Amino acid sequence: MADRTAIEWTNATWNPVTGCTKISAGCDNCYAERFAERFRGVKGHPFEHGFDLTLRPERLEQPIKWRRPRMIFVNSMSDLFHKQVPSGFVDRVFDVMERADQHTFQVLTKRSSLMRRYVNTRYAGGKAPFHIWLGISVEDGTKLSRVRHLRETAARVRFLSIEPLIGPIPRLDLDGIHWVIVGGESGPRARPMRPEWVRPIRDQCLARRVPFFFKQWGGFRPKSGGRTLDGREWSELPITRMDSTTSAARYDVTAA
Repeated sequence: MADRTAIEWTNATWNPVTGCTKISAGCDNCYAERFAERFRGVKGHPFEHGFDLTLRPERLEQPIKWRRPRMIFVNSMSDLFHKQVPSGFVDRVFDVMERADQHTFQVLTKRSSLMRRYVNTRYAGGKAPFHIWLGISVEDGTKLSRVRHLRETAARVRFLSIEPLIGPIPRLDLDGIHWVIVGGESGPRARPMRPEWVRPIRDQCLARRVPFFFKQWGGFRPKSGGRTLDGREWSELPITRMDSTTSAARYDVTAA
């Protein structure tokens, strides 16, 4: 677990699984793979086996020991709903998240149908707790089925990470969506993001009063292009309130 992170929309990361495989064009220049593969073959390094999918049960209890409330991005170096992650291990991750309710957990996947199936089974007849945010990643207008899967997921807080945005998304169905993040790609093979792709997403969020977070334009380095859009930074989050029983942040959203 990293107590600090350069990711603007979270406070910390927790990786009980690392490694992944590519499933769509948004994965082509994966930052996590690029980082992990630098250390392949380095004996004793956490990424000695590069970006091969690896379960890390020794990390499962980390959030429970971390007492100060944080927003935690789950598996920044993997995808919890990868087909090679056993359902029993996913159960253990969710068990920990449910216990460590002083934190807010942000679970992000491209495998949206698998997340929908798992969450709807686990919380049959109800919904995931408010402090477990469930999100999907979309890179262009060809992957909007993931948004539909998310809307069909038994979550109280649902979010979209549209990063890297590599093509236009002319129309988003934001019913039941509580937060939208947009960002450009970074790294040596970064594909450019056009302003005319970003503005329609922002404008739809404004029209629907969905919090909008513009992460970066991207480029060779994440900060190369800055993060201002039309003269301002967009750093909106679901509105927080404090839970008097746990002293943890909770989020005022309209549950769909």
